[in-house]
Amino acid sequence: MGKGKLFLVSTPIGNLEDITFRALKILQEVSLIAAEDTRRARKLLSRYNISNRITSYHQHNELPKGKKILTELMQGADVALVSDAGTPGISDPGYRLVKSAVEEGVEVVPIPGPNAAITALSISGLPTDSFFYGGFLPPKKGERRRKLQLYQDINSTLIFHESPHRLIATLEDLYEVLGDRRLAIARELTKIHEEVWRGRLKDLMDNIDKLTLRGEFTLVIEGRAKRHQVAPLETATIKDDYERLREESGLSQKEAMKQIARERGISKSEVYKAIVKG
Repeated sequence: MGKGKLFLVSTPIGNLEDITFRALKILQEVSLIAAEDTRRARKLLSRYNISNRITSYHQHNELPKGKKILTELMQGADVALVSDAGTPGISDPGYRLVKSAVEEGVEVVPIPGPNAAITALSISGLPTDSFFYGGFLPPKKGERRRKLQLYQDINSTLIFHESPHRLIATLEDLYEVLGDRRLAIARELTKIHEEVWRGRLKDLMDNIDKLTLRGEFTLVIEGRAKRHQVAPLETATIKDDYERLREESGLSQKEAMKQIARERGISKSEVYKAIVKG
């Protein structure tokens, strides 16, 4: 008997009707379904009257369970991998199973479908020709800011996911590190309470109380545009602005840099570099 196939089956990110005929066919026919969240997977299977063998595969059991799944594949069983929601292997442990399968010569078959990042990008109103997907940002403030500093010079549109209890802190860090950029925040995509907010980071920070902090969030942020880059001729102007603010308003170094960054739509680190080099 030959090796089985590993099918990466994309599932709905909210609305259970957003699944393809091909995906349902595969879920019905495979020998085993490996699910990141068996409860959610069973809800989907029940909706379409699919009865099949199912096992859990997530970040807490990926090593031992991955070996068992790979053994079944090597013995000829076809396996469907499904994520918590959306496309398997994107911001979940699925890619490790794919890596192992590829190394063992198992055929990996994509069954495309919903993806929260691409869905949010498509309705954001921001450039879609080039984008950077960063998944979930680190939960700790220091690590999150360091990560954002690595991303601040990327010209492409940025996409991140965030949980409701960390959203405000993350938005504050985005504003401090990236400056006042345009963004779109999508909440509960394809669900009953779907909501999309579009504007600038500063406007959102001033009206954060109007945003419902429940559900799953996808953040789409404009990349660093050329107009945000500090040209050599602008360096002296930024330094002049800084010195003027310190002298006229009595602002501290930190507050003066913050104000210049907000007014120019650039990050504090860019202001700092311009002042030091000036």
